[in-house]
Amino acid sequence: MTQTRKTTTLAILVALLFLLAFTPLGFIPIPPLNPTIMHIPVIVGGILLGPVYGGVLGGIFGLISLFRATLQGNFIFSPLVAVPGTANGDWRAIIIALLPRILIGIVAYYVFQLFKKRGRLACVIAGVAGSLTNTILVMNLIFFIFKEPYAVMVGKNVNVLYNAILAIILTNGVFEAVCAGVITVLVVNVYQKVSK
Repeated sequence: MTQTRKTTTLAILVALLFLLAFTPLGFIPIPPLNPTIMHIPVIVGGILLGPVYGGVLGGIFGLISLFRATLQGNFIFSPLVAVPGTANGDWRAIIIALLPRILIGIVAYYVFQLFKKRGRLACVIAGVAGSLTNTILVMNLIFFIFKEPYAVMVGKNVNVLYNAILAIILTNGVFEAVCAGVITVLVVNVYQKVSK
């Protein structure tokens, strides 16, 4: 792929990130789940453009999350929002907002490369892996960094909080991963046909 095509593809995927983040298109309302597909441009970018561009797209996704969290008053993803019970935000919210998102595209790329000989199945597996990277890291970082305030926020006793987090990973997280796998293979397939 030429540098011009890479840059154009990157620009399209960044535009998609913003579209999904600031419109209802980024969410699939299936009660009681609230899965998102906002990470799919990052996964697709990792597969098509490589780990560096995948990481850049993930970083942009993370910055969008930080911006939205600041506007919505969500302390988990924004150091500018006071943690409940304190007067200040916590700089570690930046880790939760950025690190898992940067790793989405990187993991997707390497998983795709690992299964490349499997054809389209490689895209499905990479999509699932990228999505689970995000969910598992975000939820575990929330637990380790914001255990007590998060327990208060979700109305759970801190002693059983990790069970609630596991439930989110195994329901919302798994459903998001399946959606990511299916949508990723469709998007990559369409892109490859159009680019030919």
